[in-house]
Amino acid sequence: MTATFTLADLADRLGAQVRGDGSVRIRGVAPLERAQAGEIAALVDRKYLRLLDRSSPSALIIAPDLAELIKQPCLVSNNAYATFARALALFHPPPAVKPGIDATARIDPTAKVSARAQIGAHVSVGARVIIDEGCVVHAGVHIADDVAIGADSVLYAGVIVYAGCVIGKRVIVHGGAVIGADGFGLAPEHGRWIKIPQVGRVVIGDDVEIGANTTIDRGTLDDTVIEEGVKLDNQIQIAHNVRIGAHTAIAACVGIAGSTRIGRHCTIGGAAGIIGHLDIADQVRISAFSLVAKSISEPGTYTSTPALLKHADWLRNSAVARNLTELERRVRALENALPDDDKHS
Repeated sequence: MTATFTLADLADRLGAQVRGDGSVRIRGVAPLERAQAGEIAALVDRKYLRLLDRSSPSALIIAPDLAELIKQPCLVSNNAYATFARALALFHPPPAVKPGIDATARIDPTAKVSARAQIGAHVSVGARVIIDEGCVVHAGVHIADDVAIGADSVLYAGVIVYAGCVIGKRVIVHGGAVIGADGFGLAPEHGRWIKIPQVGRVVIGDDVEIGANTTIDRGTLDDTVIEEGVKLDNQIQIAHNVRIGAHTAIAACVGIAGSTRIGRHCTIGGAAGIIGHLDIADQVRISAFSLVAKSISEPGTYTSTPALLKHADWLRNSAVARNLTELERRVRALENALPDDDKHS
């Protein structure tokens, strides 16, 4: 049975202020444009006010500057979007852990699996693995030798964790992610490639989330480290010896080459590329599709992607760009040919 709350109850649980009738009962959260009686919706920006004409929510989650514009009962929050997220989690809590080990799972006798962990069908757990209480390991997960997984972590179906990796508490790893595969380490010799053994680990801090089919390579000698609170989207590639600072968020399809260090509280837009051996400061924002080819030492927003153009305009601009070096040479030659008085006029 779905839980219901009065608006006043929600305010207490979510740390918001009630404006209007606090006795209104709320049974769920809905999108602003189609919320109905008994539901609460989030209005995070005044530009979405027009969507209220299409719906009739019993209450709204709003920022303080919108309070005088709204007739419905409200939860007023200085961070309406975060309050919306907490409300949604309140109405849709994760499934309860069902402790036990499925009969088809293969658990090495030296592994230590908490009696309060849930191990699904066809899971493989290697030697000396530690799986702490409250963990949920879904079907088909493979956990190699000497892995440690902290309390209340969830590994969805098909995750692979290579030997020696460490996963913190309350970590979520989505399906198909691979943690601890060999980094791309190769040494050229006589026209051939010699594989460099990758003997480091992947160490993941508490409260990290790793998206589906994301890959995090183990270090060559040192560890690849994902610090606490990092959020990784789907299909991200993180190479060997990378370190990602706490509470950084990275969108889908980003590629990060080896030995790069990314600071704390950074955001990296989708499909950005970051070459190896760089240092990126704290609180850096990198726009989607940007190429980062040198270190960034100061906080701020950085973009390397040109704006979208019609194809014909792009071709013309590209033709100009190809000739910039020659154009610069000709301008300098003209400047040098000017009389000295004209150069400074």
